[in-house]
Amino acid sequence: MACLSPSQLQKFQEDGFLVLEGFLSAEECVAMQQRIGKIVAEMDVPPHCRTEFSTHEEEQLQAQGSTDYFLSSGDKIRFFFEKGVFDEKGNFLVPPEKSINKIGHALHAHDPIFRSITHSPKVQALARSLGLQMPVVVQSMYIFKDASFLYTEPLGRVLGVWIALEDATVENGCLWFIPGSHTSGVSRRMVRAPAGSAPGTSFLGSEPAWDSSLFVPTPVQKGALVLIHGEVVHKSKQNLSDCSRQAYTFHLMEASGTTWSPENWLQPTAELPFPPLYT
Repeated sequence: MACLSPSQLQKFQEDGFLVLEGFLSAEECVAMQQRIGKIVAEMDVPPHCRTEFSTHEEEQLQAQGSTDYFLSSGDKIRFFFEKGVFDEKGNFLVPPEKSINKIGHALHAHDPIFRSITHSPKVQALARSLGLQMPVVVQSMYIFKDASFLYTEPLGRVLGVWIALEDATVENGCLWFIPGSHTSGVSRRMVRAPAGSAPGTSFLGSEPAWDSSLFVPTPVQKGALVLIHGEVVHKSKQNLSDCSRQAYTFHLMEASGTTWSPENWLQPTAELPFPPLYT
């Protein structure tokens, strides 16, 4: 079982992140990759829903905020695409499997393979050793490239679990962290706009200009789990290599005594309340 030792727990509390190499077996990684291959092969994306995912603020607001496809993806399996993969008619310019940035946000609920990994005894044991009383799974993503924004009140209730399904190197876009930065609070977050107003999301606050020398690269091997405190400052750089860097990530929230911010872009629905981690 994946219980953290007292020294691992202390390191996580000090740094805001923790690497657990070999958390998943090679077989488990392959099973998830094969399953995602099947999901991609069978995807049927209506042309008007062909949303490009962008990390630039304006484009992000335009692409994500103006589309119900993104805002209503919390309880479904949906596809988000790289820029420039469609022509003006919405036809693929590249092979579909090379066009996807990420798949979200409810793999943990709707797909048996991803559900079984998310709720596996070792993930449950990990959460228990962190002292989580009533963790719920907020969202999940299969990432071909990048990252997302969530917020709770009080702060500190969201925990990211990032699992490398392929080796993550400095060259292909591993995670970078500023150790200890989780103690300074959140200065910028993406929120959902009031119903009926456009754009659908906006950013509150501004991202401080973090000194790039503070970031520490965290390369990991296939099967590694990286535990990420909800407020630790982290990023991944562009993948400039020929190797893909696939990862499965999900967020847990301590539901006991927590208010899920109604401003968050991702909201639970009647069809899919956030499922409890402990089964």
